[in-house]
Amino acid sequence: MLYDSRDLSSCALRATDGDIGRVSDLYFDDDSWTVRYLVVDTGGWLGGRKVLISPMQVRAIEWRAAEITVELTREQVEQSPDYDTEKPVSRQHETDVYGYYGMPSYWTGPYLWGAMAYPAWGGAAIPPISGARATPSKDEFAYRRDAASEKGDPHLRSVDEVSGYHVEATDGSIGHIETLLIDDASWSIRAVVIDTKNWLPGKHVFIPPRWIESVNWDERKVYAGVARDTVRDSPEYEPSQTRSSDYEERIYGYFRERGHAHH
Repeated sequence: MLYDSRDLSSCALRATDGDIGRVSDLYFDDDSWTVRYLVVDTGGWLGGRKVLISPMQVRAIEWRAAEITVELTREQVEQSPDYDTEKPVSRQHETDVYGYYGMPSYWTGPYLWGAMAYPAWGGAAIPPISGARATPSKDEFAYRRDAASEKGDPHLRSVDEVSGYHVEATDGSIGHIETLLIDDASWSIRAVVIDTKNWLPGKHVFIPPRWIESVNWDERKVYAGVARDTVRDSPEYEPSQTRSSDYEERIYGYFRERGHAHH
């Protein structure tokens, strides 16, 4: 199932022994298009300090209560490594965070979460992938990073920052990013929702990240490897259908027939 990144950004965070703060942003890896951290504003509790929480530490999400419970104590969060919010998150800081919490790193393995297709859930590790049945599908989790990405730039980007970026098709502009849709098991970004109001008034569409060819962060533009008429004729984004895997497959099927992907 898919959920809207804006819904996550309004959630309160609760440790096993009390409140932590609220989600202020999400950081995603623009190499694999996967959410790697919740950025948590601790408010008055830690003097406004922000901390990074990995999806590996999430135990439950209560959408009606807009609350996320993590498998951590307040003391663990309080003692977690500091990071400079004015600077990009470095691989060294990620190493410090993962080492402090004793988590297996996501960047040192062949799959989306290192040796796993999914993050550990609620502190209970999910076994590494083995055998055909557990092998990730091409569309979802078959992501193999190169050696450079394991050692160097973590490619982390702010979801809040990318919202509003203009989207260019192969033959012209199609609108701007309104939100991202995130898979509730893998935390991969499965769709970029585009508001086409300056071109197709009233229509929202989504494009799977596999059809995003590049992002120009300086110009705040996203380049999609599809033509405008492909976007115009695509199924309209229906928020009420995002809990249905059939809906997602219908969108992916459409782009497989009409477009192409390089990933």
